[in-house]
Amino acid sequence: MPASTTAAHPAINTSILIIDDDPDVACAAQLLLRRHYQRVSTLTDTAQLNSSLQAAMPDVVLLDMNFTPGRTDGAEGLALLSQLRTLNPAPAVIMMTAYADVPLAVEALKRGASDFITKPWNNDRLVAAVQSAASRYGKQDLSLQDEDFPELMGHAASMRELKSIIRSVAPTEANVLILGENGAGKELVARAIHQHSARREATFLPVDMGSIPESTFESEMYGHKKGAFTDARQDRAGRFQTASGGVLFLDEIGNLPLGAQAKLLHALERREITPIGADRAEKINVRIISATNLNEASLFDASVFRTDLLFRLNTIVLRIPPLRERVADIPMLLAHYLHGYQQQYQRPARNIDGNVVAALSAYSWPGNVRELRHACERAVILATQENYMLADFGLPFAAIAEIKSAAVPVTQVAVAEASTETVITSPEYTLAALERETIANAMSKAEGNISQAAKLLGLSRAALYRKLEKHDI
Repeated sequence: MPASTTAAHPAINTSILIIDDDPDVACAAQLLLRRHYQRVSTLTDTAQLNSSLQAAMPDVVLLDMNFTPGRTDGAEGLALLSQLRTLNPAPAVIMMTAYADVPLAVEALKRGASDFITKPWNNDRLVAAVQSAASRYGKQDLSLQDEDFPELMGHAASMRELKSIIRSVAPTEANVLILGENGAGKELVARAIHQHSARREATFLPVDMGSIPESTFESEMYGHKKGAFTDARQDRAGRFQTASGGVLFLDEIGNLPLGAQAKLLHALERREITPIGADRAEKINVRIISATNLNEASLFDASVFRTDLLFRLNTIVLRIPPLRERVADIPMLLAHYLHGYQQQYQRPARNIDGNVVAALSAYSWPGNVRELRHACERAVILATQENYMLADFGLPFAAIAEIKSAAVPVTQVAVAEASTETVITSPEYTLAALERETIANAMSKAEGNISQAAKLLGLSRAALYRKLEKHDI
Protein backbone atom coordinates (compact mmCIF):
# COMPACT_ATOMS: atom_id res chain seq x y z
CA MET A 1 0.00 0.00 0.00
CA PRO A 2 1.47 3.38 -0.93
CA ALA A 3 2.29 5.71 1.89
CA SER A 4 -0.27 8.40 2.49
CA THR A 5 0.25 11.59 0.53
CA THR A 6 -2.50 13.46 2.32
CA ALA A 7 -1.07 16.42 4.15
CA ALA A 8 -1.10 16.03 7.89
CA HIS A 9 -3.77 18.11 9.56
CA PRO A 10 -3.87 19.35 13.12
CA ALA A 11 -5.52 16.83 15.41
CA ILE A 12 -9.29 17.12 15.09
CA ASN A 13 -11.55 16.68 18.08
CA THR A 14 -13.32 13.68 16.56
CA SER A 15 -13.40 10.28 18.22
CA ILE A 16 -12.87 7.21 16.06
CA LEU A 17 -13.40 3.55 16.94
CA ILE A 18 -11.83 0.81 14.81
CA ILE A 19 -13.54 -2.59 15.16
CA ASP A 20 -11.55 -5.43 13.60
CA ASP A 21 -10.76 -8.92 14.91
CA ASP A 22 -7.23 -8.72 13.47
CA PRO A 23 -5.15 -6.66 15.93
CA ASP A 24 -2.51 -5.94 13.29
CA VAL A 25 -5.08 -4.41 10.96
CA ALA A 26 -6.66 -2.41 13.77
CA CYS A 27 -3.24 -1.15 14.86
CA ALA A 28 -2.27 -0.15 11.32
CA ALA A 29 -5.45 1.90 10.91
CA GLN A 30 -4.98 3.46 14.34
CA LEU A 31 -1.41 4.56 13.59
CA LEU A 32 -2.51 6.08 10.29
CA LEU A 33 -5.48 7.97 11.71
CA ARG A 34 -3.59 9.28 14.74
CA ARG A 35 -1.69 11.51 12.34
CA HIS A 36 -4.96 13.39 11.90
CA TYR A 37 -7.10 12.71 15.00
CA GLN A 38 -6.29 12.66 18.70
CA ARG A 39 -8.87 10.10 19.82
CA VAL A 40 -8.53 6.84 17.93
CA SER A 41 -9.26 3.57 19.75
CA THR A 42 -9.50 -0.06 18.68
CA LEU A 43 -11.71 -3.00 19.57
CA THR A 44 -10.95 -6.59 18.51
CA ASP A 45 -13.63 -8.41 20.52
CA THR A 46 -17.17 -7.50 19.44
CA ALA A 47 -18.54 -8.93 22.70
CA GLN A 48 -17.11 -5.84 24.39
CA LEU A 49 -18.83 -3.40 22.01
CA ASN A 50 -21.66 -2.42 24.37
CA SER A 51 -19.32 -1.66 27.25
CA SER A 52 -17.04 0.28 24.90
CA LEU A 53 -19.96 2.40 23.65
CA GLN A 54 -21.11 3.08 27.21
CA ALA A 55 -17.64 4.31 28.11
CA ALA A 56 -17.32 6.62 25.09
CA MET A 57 -19.57 7.14 22.09
CA PRO A 58 -17.46 7.53 18.91
CA ASP A 59 -18.20 9.93 16.08
CA VAL A 60 -16.93 7.58 13.38
CA VAL A 61 -16.67 3.77 13.44
CA LEU A 62 -14.51 1.73 11.07
CA LEU A 63 -16.22 -1.65 11.09
CA ASP A 64 -14.94 -4.93 9.70
CA MET A 65 -17.57 -7.10 8.04
CA ASN A 66 -16.36 -10.57 9.04
CA PHE A 67 -15.18 -11.71 12.47
CA THR A 68 -15.39 -15.51 12.34
CA PRO A 69 -12.56 -17.33 10.48
CA GLY A 70 -13.79 -18.51 7.10
CA ARG A 71 -16.80 -16.15 6.97
CA THR A 72 -16.92 -13.89 3.91
CA ASP A 73 -20.64 -13.05 3.61
CA GLY A 74 -20.44 -9.89 5.72
CA ALA A 75 -23.49 -10.85 7.81
CA GLU A 76 -21.70 -10.22 11.10
CA GLY A 77 -20.65 -6.72 10.08
CA LEU A 78 -24.12 -5.88 8.77
CA ALA A 79 -25.65 -7.00 12.08
CA LEU A 80 -23.28 -4.73 14.01
CA LEU A 81 -24.04 -1.90 11.57
CA SER A 82 -27.75 -2.26 12.34
CA GLN A 83 -26.95 -2.17 16.06
CA LEU A 84 -24.90 1.00 15.68
CA ARG A 85 -27.60 2.66 13.61
CA THR A 86 -30.09 2.33 16.48
CA LEU A 87 -27.96 4.56 18.70
CA ASN A 88 -28.94 8.17 19.25
CA PRO A 89 -26.86 9.98 18.25
CA ALA A 90 -25.64 7.37 15.79
CA PRO A 91 -21.99 7.40 14.67
CA ALA A 92 -21.00 7.41 11.02
CA VAL A 93 -19.98 3.88 10.04
CA ILE A 94 -17.39 3.01 7.39
CA MET A 95 -17.45 -0.67 6.47
CA MET A 96 -14.18 -2.53 5.82
CA THR A 97 -13.64 -5.94 4.25
CA ALA A 98 -11.12 -7.94 2.27
CA TYR A 99 -13.96 -9.74 0.46
CA ALA A 100 -15.82 -6.82 -1.10
CA ASP A 101 -18.36 -7.26 -3.82
CA VAL A 102 -20.89 -4.87 -5.29
CA PRO A 103 -24.09 -6.35 -3.78
CA LEU A 104 -22.50 -6.37 -0.33
CA ALA A 105 -21.47 -2.74 -0.70
CA VAL A 106 -24.97 -1.79 -1.84
CA GLU A 107 -26.53 -3.58 1.12
CA ALA A 108 -24.20 -1.86 3.59
CA LEU A 109 -24.93 1.56 2.10
CA LYS A 110 -28.68 0.89 2.12
CA ARG A 111 -28.45 0.06 5.82
CA GLY A 112 -26.86 3.40 6.56
CA ALA A 113 -23.10 2.95 6.14
CA SER A 114 -21.43 6.17 5.04
CA ASP A 115 -18.72 4.47 2.98
CA PHE A 116 -17.20 1.12 2.05
CA ILE A 117 -13.45 0.42 2.11
CA THR A 118 -11.66 -2.65 0.77
CA LYS A 119 -8.58 -4.14 2.42
CA PRO A 120 -5.72 -3.68 1.87
CA TRP A 121 -6.75 -0.07 1.77
CA ASN A 122 -5.19 2.98 0.18
CA ASN A 123 -4.07 5.31 2.98
CA ASP A 124 -5.32 8.47 1.25
CA ARG A 125 -8.65 6.83 0.46
CA LEU A 126 -9.15 5.73 4.08
CA VAL A 127 -8.21 9.13 5.53
CA ALA A 128 -10.48 10.89 3.04
CA ALA A 129 -13.37 8.58 3.93
CA VAL A 130 -12.95 9.28 7.64
CA GLN A 131 -12.61 13.03 7.08
CA SER A 132 -15.73 13.06 4.93
CA ALA A 133 -17.72 11.01 7.45
CA ALA A 134 -16.55 13.17 10.35
CA SER A 135 -17.44 16.42 8.59
CA ARG A 136 -20.80 15.17 7.29
CA TYR A 137 -22.06 13.41 10.37
CA GLY A 138 -20.09 14.05 13.52
CA LYS A 139 -22.54 13.70 16.41
CA GLN A 140 -25.60 14.25 14.23
CA ASP A 141 -28.61 11.99 14.20
CA LEU A 142 -28.69 10.09 10.92
CA SER A 143 -32.46 9.85 10.83
CA LEU A 144 -32.57 11.79 7.54
CA GLN A 145 -32.13 8.82 5.27
CA ASP A 146 -32.47 8.25 1.55
CA GLU A 147 -35.70 6.29 2.03
CA ASP A 148 -37.60 9.53 1.38
CA PHE A 149 -35.65 10.18 -1.81
CA PRO A 150 -34.55 6.82 -3.26
CA GLU A 151 -33.45 8.41 -6.54
CA LEU A 152 -31.43 11.20 -4.90
CA MET A 153 -28.53 9.13 -3.64
CA GLY A 154 -25.73 10.71 -1.66
CA HIS A 155 -24.64 11.65 1.84
CA ALA A 156 -22.41 14.61 0.92
CA ALA A 157 -23.17 17.75 2.91
CA SER A 158 -24.50 19.51 -0.19
CA MET A 159 -26.89 16.64 -0.93
CA ARG A 160 -28.09 16.47 2.66
CA GLU A 161 -28.82 20.21 2.52
CA LEU A 162 -30.64 19.80 -0.79
CA LYS A 163 -32.88 17.04 0.62
CA SER A 164 -33.58 19.11 3.70
CA ILE A 165 -34.75 22.03 1.55
CA ILE A 166 -36.92 19.71 -0.54
CA ARG A 167 -38.65 18.49 2.62
CA SER A 168 -39.46 22.06 3.55
CA VAL A 169 -40.48 23.26 0.10
CA ALA A 170 -42.44 20.27 -1.21
CA PRO A 171 -45.61 20.69 0.94
CA THR A 172 -46.00 24.32 -0.15
CA GLU A 173 -47.37 25.73 -3.41
CA ALA A 174 -44.28 27.88 -4.02
CA ASN A 175 -42.78 27.98 -7.51
CA VAL A 176 -39.34 26.35 -7.57
CA LEU A 177 -36.40 27.00 -9.88
CA ILE A 178 -33.82 24.21 -10.04
CA LEU A 179 -30.30 25.09 -11.16
CA GLY A 180 -27.78 22.45 -12.16
CA GLU A 181 -25.45 21.22 -14.86
CA ASN A 182 -26.50 18.71 -17.50
CA GLY A 183 -26.87 15.25 -16.01
CA ALA A 184 -26.98 16.46 -12.41
CA GLY A 185 -30.53 15.21 -11.84
CA LYS A 186 -32.80 18.26 -12.16
CA GLU A 187 -35.86 16.25 -13.17
CA LEU A 188 -35.26 13.80 -10.30
CA VAL A 189 -35.33 16.71 -7.87
CA ALA A 190 -38.51 18.05 -9.47
CA ARG A 191 -40.17 14.63 -9.16
CA ALA A 192 -39.07 14.40 -5.52
CA ILE A 193 -40.77 17.72 -4.80
CA HIS A 194 -43.94 16.48 -6.52
CA GLN A 195 -43.94 13.16 -4.63
CA HIS A 196 -43.77 14.96 -1.28
CA SER A 197 -46.43 17.55 -2.09
CA ALA A 198 -50.21 17.61 -1.69
CA ARG A 199 -50.42 17.19 -5.48
CA ARG A 200 -48.63 13.83 -5.45
CA GLU A 201 -51.68 11.94 -6.74
CA ALA A 202 -52.10 14.33 -9.69
CA THR A 203 -50.13 14.67 -12.93
CA PHE A 204 -46.43 15.46 -13.11
CA LEU A 205 -45.90 16.74 -16.66
CA PRO A 206 -42.35 17.51 -17.87
CA VAL A 207 -42.01 19.84 -20.86
CA ASP A 208 -38.73 20.48 -22.70
CA MET A 209 -39.11 24.20 -23.28
CA GLY A 210 -36.17 24.39 -25.67
CA SER A 211 -37.85 21.97 -28.09
CA ILE A 212 -41.02 24.03 -28.58
CA PRO A 213 -40.87 26.34 -31.64
CA GLU A 214 -41.85 29.91 -30.78
CA SER A 215 -44.42 29.86 -33.59
CA THR A 216 -46.38 27.02 -31.97
CA PHE A 217 -45.74 27.96 -28.33
CA GLU A 218 -49.30 29.10 -27.55
CA SER A 219 -50.86 26.05 -29.17
CA GLU A 220 -48.52 23.66 -27.33
CA MET A 221 -48.89 25.31 -23.94
CA TYR A 222 -52.45 26.71 -24.00
CA GLY A 223 -54.16 24.43 -26.50
CA HIS A 224 -56.46 25.36 -29.39
CA LYS A 225 -60.03 25.03 -30.57
CA LYS A 226 -61.20 23.17 -33.64
CA GLY A 227 -60.85 25.34 -36.74
CA ALA A 228 -58.59 27.90 -35.06
CA PHE A 229 -56.04 27.44 -37.85
CA THR A 230 -55.27 25.13 -40.74
CA ASP A 231 -55.06 21.49 -39.63
CA ALA A 232 -56.80 22.27 -36.30
CA ARG A 233 -59.34 19.50 -36.93
CA GLN A 234 -60.34 19.10 -33.30
CA ASP A 235 -59.98 20.72 -29.90
CA ARG A 236 -56.62 20.10 -28.31
CA ALA A 237 -55.65 20.59 -24.68
CA GLY A 238 -52.39 22.38 -24.01
CA ARG A 239 -49.80 21.47 -21.40
CA PHE A 240 -51.39 23.71 -18.76
CA GLN A 241 -54.76 21.95 -19.12
CA THR A 242 -53.16 18.47 -19.19
CA ALA A 243 -51.29 19.14 -15.95
CA SER A 244 -54.27 20.74 -14.20
CA GLY A 245 -54.27 19.95 -10.50
CA GLY A 246 -50.67 18.72 -10.67
CA VAL A 247 -47.19 19.95 -11.48
CA LEU A 248 -45.98 21.43 -14.75
CA PHE A 249 -42.21 20.93 -14.96
CA LEU A 250 -40.71 23.48 -17.35
CA ASP A 251 -37.37 21.86 -18.13
CA GLU A 252 -34.53 23.89 -19.68
CA ILE A 253 -36.53 27.07 -19.26
CA GLY A 254 -33.39 29.05 -20.13
CA ASN A 255 -33.68 27.87 -23.76
CA LEU A 256 -37.07 29.55 -24.21
CA PRO A 257 -36.94 32.46 -26.71
CA LEU A 258 -37.63 35.92 -25.30
CA GLY A 259 -40.89 36.23 -27.20
CA ALA A 260 -42.22 33.01 -25.73
CA GLN A 261 -40.99 34.11 -22.30
CA ALA A 262 -43.31 37.14 -22.51
CA LYS A 263 -46.29 34.88 -23.30
CA LEU A 264 -45.46 32.56 -20.42
CA LEU A 265 -45.11 35.50 -18.04
CA HIS A 266 -48.58 36.74 -19.00
CA ALA A 267 -50.12 33.36 -18.15
CA LEU A 268 -48.33 33.09 -14.81
CA GLU A 269 -49.21 36.64 -13.77
CA ARG A 270 -52.90 36.25 -14.50
CA ARG A 271 -53.09 32.55 -13.59
CA GLU A 272 -55.14 32.05 -16.73
CA ILE A 273 -54.67 31.09 -20.36
CA THR A 274 -56.66 31.56 -23.55
CA PRO A 275 -56.54 28.62 -25.99
CA ILE A 276 -56.12 29.69 -29.62
CA GLY A 277 -59.56 30.24 -31.11
CA ALA A 278 -61.31 30.42 -27.72
CA ASP A 279 -63.63 33.28 -26.75
CA ARG A 280 -62.65 33.44 -23.10
CA ALA A 281 -59.76 32.70 -20.78
CA GLU A 282 -59.49 29.63 -18.57
CA LYS A 283 -58.16 29.61 -15.03
CA ILE A 284 -55.12 27.40 -14.51
CA ASN A 285 -54.43 25.25 -11.48
CA VAL A 286 -50.85 24.01 -11.70
CA ARG A 287 -47.73 24.27 -9.62
CA ILE A 288 -44.75 25.46 -11.63
CA ILE A 289 -41.33 23.85 -11.19
CA SER A 290 -38.72 24.94 -13.68
CA ALA A 291 -35.10 24.04 -14.32
CA THR A 292 -32.14 25.26 -16.33
CA ASN A 293 -28.46 24.55 -16.83
CA LEU A 294 -27.75 28.26 -17.30
CA ASN A 295 -25.59 29.84 -14.64
CA GLU A 296 -27.15 32.51 -12.46
CA ALA A 297 -25.23 35.33 -14.14
CA SER A 298 -26.85 34.42 -17.47
CA LEU A 299 -30.29 34.26 -15.89
CA PHE A 300 -29.93 37.87 -14.74
CA ASP A 301 -28.82 38.97 -18.22
CA ALA A 302 -31.89 40.68 -19.70
CA SER A 303 -30.78 39.80 -23.23
CA VAL A 304 -31.05 36.11 -22.30
CA PHE A 305 -33.85 35.90 -19.77
CA ARG A 306 -36.60 38.25 -18.68
CA THR A 307 -36.05 39.45 -15.12
CA ASP A 308 -39.76 39.73 -14.41
CA LEU A 309 -40.30 36.12 -15.49
CA LEU A 310 -37.34 35.01 -13.39
CA PHE A 311 -38.91 36.57 -10.29
CA ARG A 312 -42.11 34.67 -11.04
CA LEU A 313 -40.23 31.37 -11.21
CA ASN A 314 -37.59 31.65 -8.50
CA THR A 315 -39.63 31.93 -5.31
CA ILE A 316 -37.41 29.06 -4.14
CA VAL A 317 -34.10 28.29 -5.82
CA LEU A 318 -32.53 24.83 -5.49
CA ARG A 319 -28.94 24.33 -6.59
CA ILE A 320 -27.86 20.77 -7.41
CA PRO A 321 -24.16 20.20 -6.75
CA PRO A 322 -22.14 18.72 -9.64
CA LEU A 323 -20.72 15.27 -9.00
CA ARG A 324 -17.15 16.61 -8.85
CA GLU A 325 -18.13 18.55 -5.72
CA ARG A 326 -19.39 15.45 -3.90
CA VAL A 327 -16.66 12.92 -4.65
CA ALA A 328 -17.42 11.01 -1.44
CA ASP A 329 -20.72 9.87 -3.01
CA ILE A 330 -19.07 8.24 -6.04
CA PRO A 331 -18.39 4.82 -4.41
CA MET A 332 -22.04 4.60 -3.35
CA LEU A 333 -23.27 5.54 -6.83
CA LEU A 334 -20.91 3.06 -8.49
CA ALA A 335 -22.12 0.25 -6.26
CA HIS A 336 -25.76 1.16 -6.88
CA TYR A 337 -25.59 1.39 -10.67
CA LEU A 338 -23.28 -1.60 -11.19
CA HIS A 339 -25.56 -3.77 -9.10
CA GLY A 340 -28.65 -2.51 -10.93
CA TYR A 341 -27.25 -3.13 -14.41
CA GLN A 342 -25.93 -6.56 -13.40
CA GLN A 343 -29.51 -7.51 -12.60
CA GLN A 344 -30.98 -5.81 -15.66
CA TYR A 345 -28.61 -7.51 -18.11
CA GLN A 346 -28.32 -10.73 -16.07
CA ARG A 347 -24.55 -10.40 -15.88
CA PRO A 348 -22.43 -11.98 -13.14
CA ALA A 349 -21.58 -9.99 -10.04
CA ARG A 350 -18.05 -8.62 -10.17
CA ASN A 351 -15.88 -6.88 -7.60
CA ILE A 352 -14.56 -3.39 -8.16
CA ASP A 353 -11.11 -2.85 -6.74
CA GLY A 354 -10.42 0.11 -4.47
CA ASN A 355 -7.81 1.42 -6.91
CA VAL A 356 -10.39 1.51 -9.69
CA VAL A 357 -12.78 3.37 -7.38
CA ALA A 358 -9.99 5.84 -6.57
CA ALA A 359 -9.32 6.43 -10.26
CA LEU A 360 -13.01 6.91 -11.03
CA SER A 361 -13.31 9.27 -8.07
CA ALA A 362 -10.45 11.36 -9.47
CA TYR A 363 -12.30 11.93 -12.75
CA SER A 364 -14.33 15.16 -12.92
CA TRP A 365 -17.46 13.60 -14.53
CA PRO A 366 -18.48 16.60 -16.68
CA GLY A 367 -21.71 14.76 -17.51
CA ASN A 368 -22.35 14.28 -13.78
CA VAL A 369 -24.42 11.36 -12.47
CA ARG A 370 -25.88 10.65 -15.91
CA GLU A 371 -22.37 10.10 -17.31
CA LEU A 372 -21.42 7.89 -14.37
CA ARG A 373 -24.59 5.83 -14.84
CA HIS A 374 -23.84 5.30 -18.53
CA ALA A 375 -20.23 4.37 -17.69
CA CYS A 376 -21.49 1.74 -15.26
CA GLU A 377 -23.87 0.34 -17.86
CA ARG A 378 -20.98 0.11 -20.33
CA ALA A 379 -18.78 -1.61 -17.76
CA VAL A 380 -21.42 -4.23 -16.94
CA ILE A 381 -21.98 -4.98 -20.64
CA LEU A 382 -18.30 -5.13 -21.69
CA ALA A 383 -16.50 -6.49 -18.60
CA THR A 384 -14.87 -9.88 -19.13
CA GLN A 385 -12.45 -10.15 -16.22
CA GLU A 386 -13.21 -11.41 -12.73
CA ASN A 387 -13.13 -7.80 -11.49
CA TYR A 388 -14.14 -4.55 -13.15
CA MET A 389 -11.17 -2.89 -14.87
CA LEU A 390 -10.78 0.85 -15.33
CA ALA A 391 -10.91 0.30 -19.09
CA ASP A 392 -14.43 -1.14 -18.78
CA PHE A 393 -15.79 2.32 -17.87
CA GLY A 394 -14.55 4.02 -21.06
CA LEU A 395 -13.13 7.21 -19.56
CA PRO A 396 -11.69 9.70 -22.09
CA PHE A 397 -7.97 10.38 -22.25
CA ALA A 398 -8.52 13.73 -20.53
CA ALA A 399 -9.22 11.73 -17.38
CA ILE A 400 -5.58 10.66 -17.17
CA ALA A 401 -4.39 14.14 -16.18
CA GLU A 402 -7.08 14.33 -13.51
CA ILE A 403 -6.13 10.93 -12.13
CA LYS A 404 -2.49 12.02 -11.97
CA SER A 405 -3.41 15.23 -10.16
CA ALA A 406 -5.39 13.20 -7.64
CA ALA A 407 -2.24 11.25 -6.75
CA VAL A 408 -3.50 7.94 -8.17
CA PRO A 409 -0.35 6.08 -9.31
CA VAL A 410 0.08 6.42 -13.07
CA THR A 411 1.12 2.78 -13.30
CA GLN A 412 -2.42 1.84 -12.33
CA VAL A 413 -3.76 3.31 -15.58
CA ALA A 414 -1.31 1.58 -17.93
CA VAL A 415 -2.27 3.48 -21.10
CA ALA A 416 -0.30 2.90 -24.27
CA GLU A 417 1.16 6.29 -25.22
CA ALA A 418 0.89 5.55 -28.94
CA SER A 419 -2.76 4.58 -28.80
CA THR A 420 -5.19 6.73 -30.81
CA GLU A 421 -8.29 5.39 -29.07
CA THR A 422 -10.49 7.85 -27.21
CA VAL A 423 -10.94 5.60 -24.20
CA ILE A 424 -8.52 4.15 -21.70
CA THR A 425 -7.49 0.66 -22.74
CA SER A 426 -5.56 -1.34 -20.21
CA PRO A 427 -4.99 -5.08 -20.77
CA GLU A 428 -2.42 -5.04 -17.96
CA TYR A 429 -4.79 -3.49 -15.46
CA THR A 430 -5.66 -6.55 -13.37
CA LEU A 431 -6.22 -6.95 -9.66
CA ALA A 432 -3.41 -9.53 -9.40
CA ALA A 433 -0.89 -7.17 -11.04
CA LEU A 434 -1.92 -4.27 -8.82
CA GLU A 435 -1.79 -6.43 -5.69
CA ARG A 436 1.70 -7.70 -6.54
CA GLU A 437 2.95 -4.18 -7.24
CA THR A 438 1.41 -2.82 -4.03
CA ILE A 439 2.97 -5.57 -1.92
CA ALA A 440 6.35 -5.13 -3.60
CA ASN A 441 6.23 -1.37 -2.93
CA ALA A 442 5.35 -1.95 0.71
CA MET A 443 8.21 -4.46 1.16
CA SER A 444 10.60 -1.98 -0.42
CA LYS A 445 9.41 0.85 1.82
CA ALA A 446 9.70 -1.38 4.88
CA GLU A 447 13.18 -2.50 3.73
CA GLY A 448 12.13 -6.14 3.89
CA ASN A 449 10.66 -5.95 7.40
CA ILE A 450 7.62 -8.27 7.30
CA SER A 451 5.91 -6.73 10.35
CA GLN A 452 6.30 -3.18 9.08
CA ALA A 453 5.14 -4.09 5.56
CA ALA A 454 2.12 -5.90 6.99
CA LYS A 455 1.15 -2.78 8.95
CA LEU A 456 1.52 -0.62 5.86
CA LEU A 457 -0.77 -2.97 3.94
CA GLY A 458 -3.31 -3.44 6.71
CA LEU A 459 -2.65 -7.21 6.77
CA SER A 460 -1.65 -9.72 9.39
CA ARG A 461 1.83 -11.24 9.14
CA ALA A 462 0.30 -14.58 8.18
CA ALA A 463 -1.78 -13.02 5.40
CA LEU A 464 1.24 -11.18 4.07
CA TYR A 465 3.32 -14.38 4.04
CA ARG A 466 0.61 -16.07 1.96
CA LYS A 467 0.54 -13.21 -0.52
CA LEU A 468 4.32 -13.11 -0.78
CA GLU A 469 4.28 -16.80 -1.65
CA LYS A 470 1.34 -16.34 -4.05
CA HIS A 471 3.15 -13.62 -6.03
CA ASP A 472 6.62 -15.17 -5.68
CA ILE A 473 8.07 -12.03 -4.09
